[in-house]
Amino acid sequence: MFVDHVKVYVKGGDGGDGMVAFRREKYVPNGGPAGGDGGKGADIVFQVDEGLRTLMDFRFKRIFKAERGTHGMSKNQHGAKAHDTIIKVPPGTVVKDADTGETIADLVEDGQTAIIARGGRGGRGNSRFATPQNPAPELSEKGEPGLERNVILELKVLADVGLVGFPSVGKSTLLSVVTAAKPKIGAYHFTTIVPNLGMVQTEDQRSFVMADLPGLIEGAHEGIGLGHQFLRHIERTRVIVHVIDMSGMEGRDPYEDYVTINEELKQYNMRLTERPQLIVANKMDMPDAEENLEAFRKKLPEDAKVFPISALSKKGLNNLMFAVADLLEVTPEFPMEEEADPNAADTVLYKHEMQGDGFEITRDPDGAFVLSGYAIERMFKMTDFSREDSIRRFARQMRGMGIDDALRERGAENGDTVRLLEFEFEFTD
Repeated sequence: MFVDHVKVYVKGGDGGDGMVAFRREKYVPNGGPAGGDGGKGADIVFQVDEGLRTLMDFRFKRIFKAERGTHGMSKNQHGAKAHDTIIKVPPGTVVKDADTGETIADLVEDGQTAIIARGGRGGRGNSRFATPQNPAPELSEKGEPGLERNVILELKVLADVGLVGFPSVGKSTLLSVVTAAKPKIGAYHFTTIVPNLGMVQTEDQRSFVMADLPGLIEGAHEGIGLGHQFLRHIERTRVIVHVIDMSGMEGRDPYEDYVTINEELKQYNMRLTERPQLIVANKMDMPDAEENLEAFRKKLPEDAKVFPISALSKKGLNNLMFAVADLLEVTPEFPMEEEADPNAADTVLYKHEMQGDGFEITRDPDGAFVLSGYAIERMFKMTDFSREDSIRRFARQMRGMGIDDALRERGAENGDTVRLLEFEFEFTD
């Protein structure tokens, strides 16, 4: 089965916990703090493997969690960093955040990598909190939680040329006679339900990759028929070969087919109309095909070039393949994302990823105040509540963030319940 769209959950490894320890060596009075920091958690990294052609592996495993860093140790020993988790994906994979729709990575070339979920930093040991006022603190941090997110993987076939057209116009037959590919061929609609790729080599030793893409019908941009499953794969092609059935055996008008398919491409993505398109009149060995072609040409602009062929009898294929190869030589790639400003090539852009507001206060039906937000939840998870010093530090951090004042403004009084994640506190004014 060809799988080209999956949703998976990824989580970076948590950082290792910092340690509270003290030097206890002979002849070293007042040895001081000696707790080491925790190691960094592992990242989730996607890497392109050109040997893969489908996302099938993700049908069986959809949860990926990276290892956490090693905890800090005594004698100021730093915990070990965890090894990154490498996940192989096929070339042409686009990774998007399932919640925001933002494109995280576009993985095309073999060996290309992208960090999808970063691991958390290690917690600091008590050596890092020593001050002249408190030279021997019993205070350390837990490791930072790794980033967790749901991501959508979309596979867009990497082909130079894409064959488009209504079902049963002969796209699979054309691919089978100009390449060594063996697509499924049958006298019924939607014989092809997955993209088929083949390598074309012309007589003058030029080569390119051609893809036979599933048939389009009217309304495909809205998901009708194979819809988006087809249109996703046309985005990366540089040249579109529009195959039209000139025999009229299906009872459709060739020109109406031509207009309908182009409208579907335009409705799905306006940038698809920028790609050069070759018009191929197939099944010219059938009765009435010549008359239909003559009527078809009259409705096209004068400069439009049509290639009459018969994929079954291999008539006219050489001229078509030469024309495709010539067009590829002068056609650049079409990036789907907006290109950066060329004048800013020598500048460095530092992108700050916002993690949301520091905190947010809401009310539960029972009247309890609920604290939420990336910053406060991260701070809470990194606090060791088994030590009094850590609890006092967490209280100071909350006051510094303005949470105490915000709760008072919302009407919180002594004894009111405050919830944070699955824990409850009592508000003290």
